[in-house]
Amino acid sequence: MDKIRAHLMGKIISSNDAEAFSLFKKSHFGTPIEEKIQYSLPEAIFLSEKDKMDIFSKDKKIPKKELLKKLQKIDKKIHVKYSVFKDLRERGYIVKTALKFGAEFRVYEKGEKPGDKHAKWIVFTDYESNKLTWHEFSAKNRVAHSTKKNLLLAVVDEEGDISYYEVKWIKP
Repeated sequence: MDKIRAHLMGKIISSNDAEAFSLFKKSHFGTPIEEKIQYSLPEAIFLSEKDKMDIFSKDKKIPKKELLKKLQKIDKKIHVKYSVFKDLRERGYIVKTALKFGAEFRVYEKGEKPGDKHAKWIVFTDYESNKLTWHEFSAKNRVAHSTKKNLLLAVVDEEGDISYYEVKWIKP
């Protein structure tokens, strides 16, 4: 498979390459929008690291070592989001954005396809050093419950290790 040639325009990374559509069908990377495949920033970084994508800005290739720095100007939380995205994706989960839910990601069980099934988790990411109030925790839990998903908190420590905390509603 040839590398996908993607373009960064503003805050959006997309491609209309045949390889982009092929990878979407095979592995669910990106989202088809108006005859292109549009990628979340973590997806684009992941594909670039795996040598499946080159990203261009104004017809100039963005070197891999500069990509994260450039995308951090668009999203200040890109480091923590990417760490969690990469970890979940390498574990075999399908990870999609959850912006309309106010979360970072929605995660599908292994082998399940977005559109065929609902995501199992809605994921919020943060660094271990940041504080979460009970009010914020309650709001995140309500979002998960109202969307019929379990809440998954992904906490990244100073060494880059990730701890996951799943929260479920139960009826005693």
